[in-house]
Amino acid sequence: MTSATASAKEDFLRRAIALAAAARESGNPPFGSLLVGPDGTVIAEDHNTSITDNDISAHPELKLAKWAARELDADAAAGTTMYTSCQPCGMCTGAIERSGLGRVVYALSGEQLNGLKPGGGFAAVPQEGPALYDEARAPVDGYYN
Repeated sequence: MTSATASAKEDFLRRAIALAAAARESGNPPFGSLLVGPDGTVIAEDHNTSITDNDISAHPELKLAKWAARELDADAAAGTTMYTSCQPCGMCTGAIERSGLGRVVYALSGEQLNGLKPGGGFAAVPQEGPALYDEARAPVDGYYN
């Protein structure tokens, strides 16, 4: 990696952190993200609005992934990099994977974030399964062919 590339990466991460600060200033959780094309152009950016929108899914990573899936073709999406102030949560990671974005670069890890939260973050929700395989597979079987 050249120093120019490292410098650009740090600049994009600093912009994501500035978006996180703007989110906090507007009464929202402090998270920000931007989507950068292969030529280094910022093509979209957003910050968390989960409080002001009264929407638990209004994470910037999810909003940008949805935007990319709607506005970019598969090749363009694959050529992008998302820079984000914090490692995407599971919900956002799933959306990023489905949108076909090329990669994610984050400033703060999820583990580091949880270390900054009283109580260490959210408790895991117990899950149980699988069950009723033959019944559950019926509507899915053949869909992905």
